[in-house]
Amino acid sequence: MSKIYRPRRSCLAVPGSSVKMLKKAQGLAADQVFLDLEDSVAPNAKEQARGNIVEALVHGDWTGKTRVVRVNDADTQWAFEDVQHIVKGAGRHLDCIMLPKVEHVSHLHWLDVLLTQLERSLGLPEGGIGIEAQIEGPSGLSQVEQIAAASRRTETIIFGPGDFMAAMQMPVLTIGASAAGHDPFDGVLLSIAVAARKYGLQAIDGPFALIHDIEGYRRTANRAAAFGFDGKWVLHPGQIEAANEVFSPRQEDYDKAELILDAYAYYTSEEGGSLGAVMLGDEMIDEASRKIALVNAEKGRRLSMKRTTTFEPPRR
Repeated sequence: MSKIYRPRRSCLAVPGSSVKMLKKAQGLAADQVFLDLEDSVAPNAKEQARGNIVEALVHGDWTGKTRVVRVNDADTQWAFEDVQHIVKGAGRHLDCIMLPKVEHVSHLHWLDVLLTQLERSLGLPEGGIGIEAQIEGPSGLSQVEQIAAASRRTETIIFGPGDFMAAMQMPVLTIGASAAGHDPFDGVLLSIAVAARKYGLQAIDGPFALIHDIEGYRRTANRAAAFGFDGKWVLHPGQIEAANEVFSPRQEDYDKAELILDAYAYYTSEEGGSLGAVMLGDEMIDEASRKIALVNAEKGRRLSMKRTTTFEPPRR
């Protein structure tokens, strides 16, 4: 099940109530921006924030960025008006709606139907606005596979550690941080990654609240990357560079991936002896190696990385 690919190494949170931050975000090097109507906006500021976001999307310059709006969760009194206001005002300037606290498949069905109705009434391409589903509690995690499959619009599954930590009564006070001596999120990240990959979605890790602890941020980003995640939230401009670096292939890894692809193509050809498993240096490569290499090579190609090595067939 193939989904549209959008760059999401760094996903910058921008409060919709701050006109200053909405303007500043346009010039930052984040792959994605999500303009927030939920946790970062006070209840009495939500109506004004909707207007700020529409103005920023329609008249701002978001070139090269994936444009997302996080609405309030489906069980709140604000959710319906959030979606309606944003899509009516800026639907042609919007890539996705992010839905937080997805605890049931019905939450995504509601958003899917509402978006379809709005697109039809506004003359927008039907299905053109994607959905990002945020898993923030045990109910959502236990249904993550069904949630991943619930709508063709869904592009990402996002882990929200803050509400998840509260729901699980974890003894940690910093969002995204681990308890001393162990990391409780490994199983969560694996479950989300498996569900996302099964349905062709991207997997995104949530925030790390110690915004000036870049090494701590990098550590949690590397943890998510090890499970195959595509990117991570950014709460402060200082975290953007680390996110973009962690979720990009290293040059040596990109070079190796391209070498594996070239070598395997040669050795499986008639000219190369029609071999299925061969040695490349000190490493045996086969069809599984090709699949792994292709994933890493495609990541580098999307970033327009340039090779620094070439494959030379052996002289006969």
